[in-house]
Amino acid sequence: MSEQEAAAAGTSEVNSDDETTPGYQAPAKKTVDEIANLDADDEALVKYKQALLGSSVPGGSGDLKVTVLSMTFITQGREDIVLDLTTDLDKIKSQTITIKEGCEYRLKIVFKVDNQIVSGLRMMQVVSRKGVNIGKQNFMVGSYGPKEEPQEYTTPVEEAPSGMLARGKYKAKCKFTDDDKISWLEWDWSFQIEKDW
Repeated sequence: MSEQEAAAAGTSEVNSDDETTPGYQAPAKKTVDEIANLDADDEALVKYKQALLGSSVPGGSGDLKVTVLSMTFITQGREDIVLDLTTDLDKIKSQTITIKEGCEYRLKIVFKVDNQIVSGLRMMQVVSRKGVNIGKQNFMVGSYGPKEEPQEYTTPVEEAPSGMLARGKYKAKCKFTDDDKISWLEWDWSFQIEKDW
């Protein structure tokens, strides 16, 4: 279904097939152990790999697992709004957060990578209003090695719509995926554009 057909049908689909970065080719898959053992005689490269992967890799030999923990709405003049993505996603879908028109904001995604390196993580978001798609964003998050502690990505600054016609309820469909087109999590959230907080 094309974007035009999706808009006409009143659906908001997040499709990773049409969201590729021109000129980008995914790297060949290698395990953490394979990467750690490459160029073992190059001391500088060994130190660099330890800085990236850590000296003790959790798991290391199991299947890759990416767990998306939370999404945070960050703006000045208001406390951060954290959506816990490890809970019931239907509950998050039914909640609506209020956003002041014209405010500058960022979204922070907190996630955990276990066992193997994940390449080409990306977050895609389709925003709709009254069933019509009005915006599509594709954020290249990057490639990450496994770590004990959660990792995070913060989007560039965006500006909320403003003006009387922009006020109202919006719905966003998000998808967190990688180069292998594995969808690690899909979730919906809603926001209301108001004149003030």
